[in-house]
Amino acid sequence: MSLRWYVVRVQSGRENTVQTALTRRLKVAEKHEIIPRVLVPTETITEVKGGKKRSRKRKLYPGYVLVEVEEDKGKVPRDVWFLVRETVGVGDFVGPHGQPEPLDEKEVSRLLTDMERGEDKAPQVTISLTKGDKVKIKEGPLESFEGEVDEVIPAKGMVRVIVTIFGRATPVELEYWQVESV
Repeated sequence: MSLRWYVVRVQSGRENTVQTALTRRLKVAEKHEIIPRVLVPTETITEVKGGKKRSRKRKLYPGYVLVEVEEDKGKVPRDVWFLVRETVGVGDFVGPHGQPEPLDEKEVSRLLTDMERGEDKAPQVTISLTKGDKVKIKEGPLESFEGEVDEVIPAKGMVRVIVTIFGRATPVELEYWQVESV
C-alpha cells in the first residue's frame, strides 16, 4: 500500500470547514490511518490597506482540498471514497470519468515545499524602485516633495529618499507605498 495525494472538489469559500469536518468524520469512522492528511493549500501574502501593512493567508486553489490517501491496489478504497463524498460541502474527487486520479509526485513535492517555505519566511514586499530613481512623495508631512531614491529596504518595505529641504539634502525613510515614480 502506498500514500498518494488526490484532489477533492469542495464548495468555494468552505475549504477550511470541509477540512475540519472531513478530519472529524475520518476519526469517528476510524479511517484516519487511510487518510492521514487533509490539506488546504495556502500562501502568506502582504497587503497594504489604509496605510497599514497586513499579512494574511490566501488559498492557492479555491474550491479544492488535497487529501493524502493510502491506496488499495492503486485505487482509493471504496468505503473511504464514499465517506469523503458524503461529507457536507464536498463535491467529488477530481479525475476522468468520475474516477479519482492521483496527483503527480513532483507537483505535490513542489507544492508542499512552497507552502513550508512560505510559512518559515516572513512575507516579502516587492518594491519596483531602484537607487537613483526620481520619486514624488504621495503622503505624509513631506507630501508633494520630490527626491531621489538612496536605498531600498525590501525586508522592511521602506525606501530611503534624499529630499532637498531649504537647500539641504536630507535623507528621509518612507514606506514604499508613500512614494511614486516620476
